[in-house]
Amino acid sequence: MPQVLEFSDVVVRRNERDIVDHLDWTVSDDERWVILGPNGAGKTTVLQLADTMLHPTSGSVTILGERLGRTDVFELRPRIGFASTAMAKQLPQDETVLNVVLTAAYSVLGRWNESYEDIDERRALRVLAEWHLDHLADRTFGTLSDGEQKRVQIARAIMTDPEMLLLDEPAASLDLGAREELLGLLGGYAQAPSTPAMIMVTHHVEEIPVGFTHVLLLADGRVTAAGPLRETLTAENLSSTFGVQIFLTEYAGRYSARAAH
Repeated sequence: MPQVLEFSDVVVRRNERDIVDHLDWTVSDDERWVILGPNGAGKTTVLQLADTMLHPTSGSVTILGERLGRTDVFELRPRIGFASTAMAKQLPQDETVLNVVLTAAYSVLGRWNESYEDIDERRALRVLAEWHLDHLADRTFGTLSDGEQKRVQIARAIMTDPEMLLLDEPAASLDLGAREELLGLLGGYAQAPSTPAMIMVTHHVEEIPVGFTHVLLLADGRVTAAGPLRETLTAENLSSTFGVQIFLTEYAGRYSARAAH
């Protein structure tokens, strides 16, 4: 399958410390990757590179066939869907849910003087329905629960039919019910044949949706293990990555981990 992302000997250095340390990694268009690792492992930095928001100190990053540093990132970014808690803070709290999703068509964060066609609004309403948000279309973004806001961000990210979807801790801070609703929707989306390549950062194996195919484990900016999920997500690899003995269980495609005391 065609590659949508390639990291070749990538280093990101800050204050004389390598946040990402000689990373080699490729993602194909039919793969759904989860990135796991402790705080400070470099997970979010890897997503920022994939989203063109950050350039490597050395090495090369190729995104959707375009070499970072040798292409116009403003033309590349509309081809990438991205959702994160940081982005939620930038969205106008008094904007309607429909407009939050609709404005993705222009890569802007709030309605201004843009004009939209009927096909854009129909597309936005269809995406809202797919993510169980159509009944909230006229609500303002700031009145939504955390779980609803996170689903709106994902709906916005896929509004433009991206060729790659990046999710930074989409289930963080959610209660059990909201988390399971979101993971169920993400699992269904991940398994659809028309879905683009997906990369999701999380801290917890319990937040890996069914349908994800690969895992990248990071510690101190380095890869501790990478590959197909069922082969690579093991107690041994998790223990090495997090520095504590881990007991891992799997049931019906979902995982659970705890310290092996």
